[in-house]
Amino acid sequence: MGIADRIDLNGLLIFAAVADAGGFTAAADRLGIAKAKVSIEIGRLETQLGISLFSRTTRRVALTEAGHTLYAECVPRLRGIEEALAQLGSPSAELNGTLRIGCTVDHAVQSLGRVVAEFAARHPLLQIELRTSDQIVDLVEEGLDVSFRMGWLRDSSMRALKLSDFAQYIVASPDYLARAGQPQHPAELARHEWVALTLLPTPLTWSFTHADGESCCVRTRGHLRADSAAALRALLEGGAGISALDQFSARPAIDSGRLVRVLSAWTPPGGGLYAVYAPGRHQPAHARQFVDFYRRRLHQRLDECFGAPPSAGASNDDGEAPSRPARPANSR
Repeated sequence: MGIADRIDLNGLLIFAAVADAGGFTAAADRLGIAKAKVSIEIGRLETQLGISLFSRTTRRVALTEAGHTLYAECVPRLRGIEEALAQLGSPSAELNGTLRIGCTVDHAVQSLGRVVAEFAARHPLLQIELRTSDQIVDLVEEGLDVSFRMGWLRDSSMRALKLSDFAQYIVASPDYLARAGQPQHPAELARHEWVALTLLPTPLTWSFTHADGESCCVRTRGHLRADSAAALRALLEGGAGISALDQFSARPAIDSGRLVRVLSAWTPPGGGLYAVYAPGRHQPAHARQFVDFYRRRLHQRLDECFGAPPSAGASNDDGEAPSRPARPANSR
């Protein structure tokens, strides 16, 4: 068996990403996988080839002479393979079959449902199932082609495409703020009634960063809990307390006056909206086309509601997004 027979194509793709990004961490962020996986794959590739591809110091990672040679010879071919595969999956024919989409109930109501309806009208031969759940589901067991999740991905076996970033707002109803007062500093949240989202691993502990760089961590308290963003928003609109909501869930309630944003100069951790595919499965053309369609509609809406659309990362083969703060990816 020759060397070429032992080389994994994924290893070459990761090699190209490290060379393009100029480092293991940057490549991991670009691919959406763990830095440790990048290191393992590069080490395996170097062992298989019997050469060093990168010279590593504490400050930088650079291609060796052999690395430059491999990059020059292989990367154009890799790009050609990607283009050929893309052409094979191009939308040259009318979409048909069945597309199964998963998301949370709140995301379907707030955003995804109307886009699914528009996509269905454009493709009358395509059967579409929109399945909603506020719990983490197994894409393979449920037979889903794609699932949309908000938060921070923790399952490194999933392939994910980051569609956008989102911010979180600290919000409460006007009635609650009239009773309890409006906090001027995150530390004051410890004296307020915090409504916790139970999907989070530490729903009562929150970190904040000020526009001037100051940061703080607050341990909140409260006797009310909710297991979905929709339920949390309903409790907040009812005056039950104060909490954090993602900008998609909070904005309509803020615009209508049902909720008020406080501590706007302080930023809780943001997150990402991801299209997630099951591991080791081919991405069907109808799933790819729907994700592209939704991403365009999503950015149009973000531009209308919030100004310039949040940035979005690239697709990856082993999607693991940043794990801090760690929490379920479909928590919203």
